Amino acid sequence: MSWSSLIPATSFMPIQATEIAKEVDLLYAFLIIASLVSFVILIGGMTWFLIKFKRTSLDQKSAYITHNNFAEFLWSFIPLIIMMGIFYWGMVIFEKLRTPPEDIAAEIHVTGEQWAWTYRYANGKEFYSSANDPMIVPAGKATKLVLTSKDVIHSFYVPAFRTKQDAVPGKLTQLWFEPKQPGEYIVFCTEYCGTKHSGMMIKIKAIPSEEYAAWYHAEKKGADSPADLGKTLFAQKACASCHSIDGSRIVGPTMKGLFGSGRKFADGSQTKADENYLRESILVSSAKIVEGYPPAMPVFQGQLSDEDVANLIEYIKSIK
Repeated sequence: MSWSSLIPATSFMPIQATEIAKEVDLLYAFLIIASLVSFVILIGGMTWFLIKFKRTSLDQKSAYITHNNFAEFLWSFIPLIIMMGIFYWGMVIFEKLRTPPEDIAAEIHVTGEQWAWTYRYANGKEFYSSANDPMIVPAGKATKLVLTSKDVIHSFYVPAFRTKQDAVPGKLTQLWFEPKQPGEYIVFCTEYCGTKHSGMMIKIKAIPSEEYAAWYHAEKKGADSPADLGKTLFAQKACASCHSIDGSRIVGPTMKGLFGSGRKFADGSQTKADENYLRESILVSSAKIVEGYPPAMPVFQGQLSDEDVANLIEYIKSIK
């Protein structure tokens, strides 16, 4: 019998709709049981000492007891080891929750606002959260969400997946999940965002991967895909005059294979070219100057909308 089986999935905890949900529940069960054992040892020991060494007369004196170095070491060292083990266990699970796998089957851009969610797919399908338009994802395959907000901080939380991530204005965050089987799962906003915060619920509907592929490639609600719109904007802003798309070197770094690659800067620092790096580089080009290139790119902050920036990022991501 596993630790997680001690927690009824139908009452105390939501269903375990992903494999990582089992790991989260296992850690949670261990913390509850370890806390209970610690409580019994501490309170039970205190109660036993109160009874055994109760003073029986007013003039009774306690015996003089010197400290025991070995005992003091044990009651400090053993809890330290246990806590470090819990920390490492939690760190491993957190890393899994925050690091999407390479084989992402679907990537969806999700934008929070008071008091709804908008989700946009790579092919241009776009939906405004409602009971009739759940977020469609493939079951048995990994889905990555890229989150942001138009106004205040929101938080995208799926209890059945045991995953949660804030949607922050002016920043791109991400989370991923892989539903084990088809079904519908409730999404809550868990960051108080105003008077209608409690009504900011949507559903994620996981469907078989073949059915998802047919739905994804069917007639789309949106116009061009974000990458297509970004390609048009890339041409309109004359980005190609400084950034090639074929790997050749001109004024600025090439866009070919840029996303996900390592970047080294003039000040000696390094980072990975993720969504937030691309966003910062587009809006405030002087923030990080790539080693070996001049600080020649103009600043586009105030000239591009959040949607424009998101479209440009999607186009850059498509240039392999």
